[in-house]
Amino acid sequence: MALQDLSDVLTPLAAARGLPNAHYTDDATFALERRRLLFDNWSGIGFAKDIPEPGDARPIEFLGIPLLALRTRAGAVKVFQNTCRHRGMILVESPKKLGGVIRCPYHSWCYSLEGRLVTTPHVGGPGRNTAPGIERDGLGLIEIRSHVWRDVIFVNVTGTAPEFARHAAEAIRRWSDFEGKPLYHAGADSSFAFDAACNWKLAVENYCESYHLPWVHPGLNSYSRLEDHYHIEEPGCFSGQGTSVYRQLAGEGARRFPDFDGLSGRWDTAAEYVALYPNVLFGTHRDHAFAIILDPVAKDRTVERVELYYAQPEALEPEFAALRARNAELWKNVFAEDIFVVEGMQKGRRGPYFDGGRFSPAMDGPTHLFHKWVASRLTEGDMTDAR
Repeated sequence: MALQDLSDVLTPLAAARGLPNAHYTDDATFALERRRLLFDNWSGIGFAKDIPEPGDARPIEFLGIPLLALRTRAGAVKVFQNTCRHRGMILVESPKKLGGVIRCPYHSWCYSLEGRLVTTPHVGGPGRNTAPGIERDGLGLIEIRSHVWRDVIFVNVTGTAPEFARHAAEAIRRWSDFEGKPLYHAGADSSFAFDAACNWKLAVENYCESYHLPWVHPGLNSYSRLEDHYHIEEPGCFSGQGTSVYRQLAGEGARRFPDFDGLSGRWDTAAEYVALYPNVLFGTHRDHAFAIILDPVAKDRTVERVELYYAQPEALEPEFAALRARNAELWKNVFAEDIFVVEGMQKGRRGPYFDGGRFSPAMDGPTHLFHKWVASRLTEGDMTDAR
């Protein structure tokens, strides 16, 4: 396929236009972005908290690819293609605790939790578990390159991206006060999801900027005003917004969640919200954090999975239950308020004369930076192959 001219997207902010409609409505463009933006880069697919113990396994479908995230005996998180090397059978259909092996339900070929093929029963005939040409060392599960950061499981499907530490170096540096510190998830009361009728990029674009706060989030804007926010911009990596007036949620008796250890003074009143390209949204505060994975189910459908985490294990105790519930409800309401916006923009992209729109030079820098990243990734190399 031939891309539309994206030179207007790559233009400096004051004169730039946004991505053309095809990037939200066209099947061929969605297929191209599937590879160039999501498979060639480090994309979020799940959360390590969902496979907490050795042997825990969770099947994940990512843009049509069957994947299997599991925790090995050594406690490492690995991701494999969820496909038996014999006849292509799906290995694990639902989240489960594995025994010592991953057993194919079709012909009982078995793989270790590290992906090695360990048994091939009757492959050489009844009672003969070996056969000429069936070399187990070369028939292990296909491992997908993966990395866990801030509990998000990232994968690089094509294996072509730089190491994750290089990919996310500036985000790691920016949040160095939090690096290496555990995150504590409280279970069901800290998880929720939204099914939005929009292209995944619209969720990124909306999250990046604070311009919409007075009209879409009047409650939030009542204390964290538009003028209290600042832009976060790291070309080619991430963009977002921060606030300088974060106030901790207080419960009965002025109870507050405990803070992360060893924070610098800047975090007393600061909070930051960053989209790490392509599809993971992070929020960090002195006492809790969240991560949102955008699952691009279709060109016009995105599932947003939200997980909340706390700085200290004490926050998971029963005496904090009411405060956790309030915190979860607060964030759920904020994110729900955005759904009509992203769905409305998706509907608007059906207008044939919409030309990508213009950006506010003062307010839309973070969103324009994301558009530039998309356009830059798509215009590298031969763009005739949607693969």
